[in-house]
Amino acid sequence: YKALIGEGVIAGEKVILVKPQTYMNLSGETVQAICNFYQLPMENLIVIFDDIDTDFGKIRIRKKGSAGTHNGMRNIIYLLQKDNFPRIRIGIGRSVKMDLKDFVLQKFSKTEMVEMNETIDRVASAVVSIIEEGTDSAMNRYNG
Repeated sequence: YKALIGEGVIAGEKVILVKPQTYMNLSGETVQAICNFYQLPMENLIVIFDDIDTDFGKIRIRKKGSAGTHNGMRNIIYLLQKDNFPRIRIGIGRSVKMDLKDFVLQKFSKTEMVEMNETIDRVASAVVSIIEEGTDSAMNRYNG
C-alpha cells in the first residue's frame, strides 16, 4: 500500500492507522488501495491532515467536503471519486515571510512542538469520539 500500517481496537471496533509513504500529493493512491482492499465504507474512513488555512494548533472536523487548498486531500477525493468521509484538519497556519514549500517542510520550534503534541492528543481523542459517538458529536466537542 506504500504505507506504514498499524492495527488496533477502539471502542470495540477494529481500526487501521495508515501513514502513506508516497509524496503527499499522491496520498490518494494509498487511501484508494486500502479502501478497496478492506471494502471500507466511506463513513468509516477518517483522514487526518495538516492545513495551512487553519490556525496553528487548532483542529477542524468535517463530515465531508472539498479538499480546500490541500493537494494530498485533493488527490484522495479525485481517486476515491467521493468526498463524503470525515476528515480532521490540523492547523499549522501559514507564513507571510516564507515560501509555502519551505514553510511546510520546516521543523517546528520547541515551543510549537509542545503545542503540536497537545494538538495531536486532542486529535486522537477526536478520532475516538468519532468512532464512539459519531462525527456530529465530535464536531460539536472539538471544533471552535
